[in-house]
Amino acid sequence: MEHFYHFQLCLVFFIALGMFLSRAPFGKSYSDASSDIRGIGNENRTALSRKLLVRGTFSDTSDGSNRIGQDCSKDDIVVFQGSTTPLPNGVPAYTVEIVNSCVSDCSIAEIHVSCGWFSSVRLVNPRVFRRVSYDDCLVNDGEPLGPGQTLSFQYANSFSYPLSVSSVSCF
Repeated sequence: MEHFYHFQLCLVFFIALGMFLSRAPFGKSYSDASSDIRGIGNENRTALSRKLLVRGTFSDTSDGSNRIGQDCSKDDIVVFQGSTTPLPNGVPAYTVEIVNSCVSDCSIAEIHVSCGWFSSVRLVNPRVFRRVSYDDCLVNDGEPLGPGQTLSFQYANSFSYPLSVSSVSCF
């Protein structure tokens, strides 16, 4: 659990630092990210967050937005995974966060993750994350994740599964 709190503290620090740096050079104010949290229980939840980029980090497109390309890609979905407090019976537990890091208006659906024979001692809401077949897990029941939206869940197993995005559909 200590690692998870350390991860959360670092995440909050970098978000605050990004907001400070994005405001300083240009004098623009940004409204706070929505704190709307939807989901089931504390283990399986979806929350809105935002990713801020410093102007000039990427080449500008003709519409003025900072995008590497015109369309989204599977690289816009980022998977974070870390250890959390083990279950009372000693089985290790892990927290997974799946983030749509797209900075413009792109919703990404049908997010499939390479997950091996993923299974969990702790129940994972199948609408949030489920194994469809070997090495193919579906995120958010195939529904879209909006720009900056985060989905998280916890699972427990004797080892962590390497998780990586294998395919997405862009809207």
